Amino acid sequence: MLRFFILFVVILVTLFAAELTQPVQTAVVLPWTEALARISAGLITLFDSNVAAYGKILQSTTNGFAVSIEAGCNGIEAAIVLIAAMLAFPAPWKHRVIGILAGLTAVQVLNIVRVISLFYLGQWNMKVFEWAHLYLWQALIMLDVLIVWLVWIRMLPPSSSSSDVPPPPSAGAGVRQATAP
Repeated sequence: MLRFFILFVVILVTLFAAELTQPVQTAVVLPWTEALARISAGLITLFDSNVAAYGKILQSTTNGFAVSIEAGCNGIEAAIVLIAAMLAFPAPWKHRVIGILAGLTAVQVLNIVRVISLFYLGQWNMKVFEWAHLYLWQALIMLDVLIVWLVWIRMLPPSSSSSDVPPPPSAGAGVRQATAP
């Protein structure tokens, strides 16, 4: 447990530090955030054609309301927590890679739902938007990370080290009674 915790913190700090560098911001964070705005706009246009995406901004062309997808709202930080947890947990690399890919998909799908819901909540009621943005969705995204990680752990194959340990003896096993001839 201590090994997991220390490794988790080291990986987490390393990934967050890397995320803050200019090259990662330019090559990963900004393009992903802009893609998130485009994906959200594309999904919204399936039922509402009055939306446009400009960079990291999602805007209603009807009333001008817009949301800007900023750091903390693009799902990257939640993904970093999930990646750090999966890398720190002792598991075969194949399962880590599959878990990370599936987990990132789950986190980002929920994050798209988050962005779209906030886009409409903001047009309806700014107090509800603020509450949902600052409290509800923050908790739901991190809960999603925790659930994905727990499901991933449950799906891991049994470790080989536990199969090397012999089962405990059953009651009375190994006890011999000597009989007199």
